[in-house]
Amino acid sequence: MTSSTPATAPFEGSAEAAELSARIGDFIHGELAAIVREHGINHERSPDRETLRRVWRRSNELGFYGITLPKAMGGLGLSVLDHVLIKEAIYASGSPLAPHVFGELSGPPRVGALARQATPYQLEAFIQPVANADKAICFALTEAEAGSDAGAVQTRAERQGDDYLLTGRKRFISGSPFADFALVMASTATDPAQREISAFFVDLGQPGARVESGYKTMAGQSHTGDIVLEACRVPARNMIGEPGRGLALALGRITVNRLLHCPAMVGLARVALNDALDYARGRRQFGRAIAQFQAVQHMLANMATDLAAARGLMIATARQIDAGGEARAEASMAKLFCSEAAFRIADSAVQIHGGEGIVQGRRVEFLFRMLRMYRVLTGTSEIQRNTIARELLGDPAA
Repeated sequence: MTSSTPATAPFEGSAEAAELSARIGDFIHGELAAIVREHGINHERSPDRETLRRVWRRSNELGFYGITLPKAMGGLGLSVLDHVLIKEAIYASGSPLAPHVFGELSGPPRVGALARQATPYQLEAFIQPVANADKAICFALTEAEAGSDAGAVQTRAERQGDDYLLTGRKRFISGSPFADFALVMASTATDPAQREISAFFVDLGQPGARVESGYKTMAGQSHTGDIVLEACRVPARNMIGEPGRGLALALGRITVNRLLHCPAMVGLARVALNDALDYARGRRQFGRAIAQFQAVQHMLANMATDLAAARGLMIATARQIDAGGEARAEASMAKLFCSEAAFRIADSAVQIHGGEGIVQGRRVEFLFRMLRMYRVLTGTSEIQRNTIARELLGDPAA
């Protein structure tokens, strides 16, 4: 039996995916590393819009940007397992541009699942420009009163002839500061007490729409903003699917989407573990490296075990989905465990770094904050536990 270091986990996917992952790695450590140096980008100093467009277009030219799209749109038709493993490797690179290789905040992953529902007009006007890296899009569901309770959307869409007037405020929308379009969830119910959520493509450059992005997340990033809609006139042909089917579209791939957040957490946790290993080997106290102290060794052992367990659950769930399983509980288990374990790893990495670990500018200090956010983002740990319990009990009301 062969073992692998935390930096060189085995690639359990297809040979084609392994080759693709290696080429993406060359792109990250070559061209993207040069862009990072050129513009002084780090995990907290975000690239400007033009730099992001440069990254998206170059990734598209190299054939990476749209690989998660359906084959009919130029994607590779990756298995879930291959997708998960490639994404893990991207984040494990430690690059601050990792989320932008596939355009995760604003590119093809946001629109690929909509291709079957979109009309020819919507494909040409919205989806294809995003797939080609010409435009960016964000997904706008969350509001002040609609987070975990996604159906509590208060943004209104009032029909007026061939248009809808959209009014409301979307909160904490990832990718909105550099998006051209938004996929907006709004209530089309005539009775405010009813829940009828519909989905619309909205051009953020049109009158009545604006993005307010004057705040940062606790990780120090400025990828998030609010979308304010004030009687924004949207053609009825911009509605995706039937009225009242917006949440079904938004949540239609929720099992896969929950799982696909796990490789980011696992990749970042691997960075934290490797940083802790490097620091423990180099830091000397009482005449020897702190890696020789059992207390530090035990922390490292727990970190590596957490990482292996999280990665194993992620991979097993991907295989189950690829085999045709529903995996609703398993995807929630993976999101729950990966987010909690990754944060424990980052917490221990800070502890091993001691005083250096609590200084802003140290990567482990950023990872601590970033991985803390994942316990809230894309479905809180409590929501994941609710889903798991419902599946275990077989009772929707449980």
